[in-house]
Amino acid sequence: MAIKREVQVCLESTPYYHCYVRCVRRAFLCGNDQLSGENYDHRKQWVVSRLKFLSYIYAVDICAYAVMSNHYHVVLHVDKARALSWSKEQVVERWMQVYAGDTLVDRWQEDPESLNADALAQVNVTIAKWRERLYSISWFMRGINETVARMANQEDNCKGRFWEGRFKSQALLDEVALLSCMAYVDLNPLRAGVEDNLMDSDFSSIQQRLYEHSRRKANKSADEKRLIKRVQQQRRIKELLDLKHLPEASLMPFSSSYSRVSGEVLPFSRDDYFELLYRTSAIIQQEKAGFAPQDSPEVLKRFNVRTEHWLRHVKFFNTNYGFCVGRLDTMRNFVENAHRALGKGVFASSQFYR
Repeated sequence: MAIKREVQVCLESTPYYHCYVRCVRRAFLCGNDQLSGENYDHRKQWVVSRLKFLSYIYAVDICAYAVMSNHYHVVLHVDKARALSWSKEQVVERWMQVYAGDTLVDRWQEDPESLNADALAQVNVTIAKWRERLYSISWFMRGINETVARMANQEDNCKGRFWEGRFKSQALLDEVALLSCMAYVDLNPLRAGVEDNLMDSDFSSIQQRLYEHSRRKANKSADEKRLIKRVQQQRRIKELLDLKHLPEASLMPFSSSYSRVSGEVLPFSRDDYFELLYRTSAIIQQEKAGFAPQDSPEVLKRFNVRTEHWLRHVKFFNTNYGFCVGRLDTMRNFVENAHRALGKGVFASSQFYR
């Protein structure tokens, strides 16, 4: 039985969530269609552009993403405080960049004094509803999936589902869960055997972060120059798809990176995260189980975890855990508050966390 979304998402417990959804109809609706021979990689750009556009509108930050041929993953940070800080005018402006407006709200914008008390009360109810939706993961994901499905159906001249039901989500209950999930998502193309290095992982957040880092460097390596050229080719696809006009939010910054004037940052540094991913990608290719405690990446040394199990923890992150990830006691508290059984994750958590 499906779990209600309000049970799976509890912002009081954590603002971080892993969301993912798969395609239906045929196996590869966003890549090479083996039946027709058509290539639909441009649809991956649809997903990326929509993710970044809605992150610009919503109080939802993107920590990591990877768009594959038949599914995509995204790690989100919900900034409820930011949404609550917006004025009523800002809420209306944001909402109406994506969705249809409301007759009474239109009248309120034009001339507030023309409305009586009952009408003003209804306007306030509508704006409060819009504000709540602008930090809702369900509305955020709906805004991506419905739009991409409509565009794909129009392109294929058909009707029906594009996505495999509703999206699935996992609550990330601590920094280790967040770090592990981001690594799981960013390493997706390597684990699937689609690419053999991080720089070639198209339509992923790690490629974007490496690109942003490389283009700021005065002296670039041959690999970095190749990366910049590769990403610029993707941007030309974006122009051809007439998506350039849409504003986009940047990815959620690391703790040591330049940040927005107001806003939160990821609880680890860019350099530590890059080291972790490069070294993890190496042990994936070497088929090792993890890192010796004395030789672990710097970011893992901060946490009380069994680093020798790191690769298994990351490689099977999505299947080893249910709708929440963290230390066993934290997971039990989360599901108790949600009035659910813990289900998957007991063994994985007890094996990895000390």
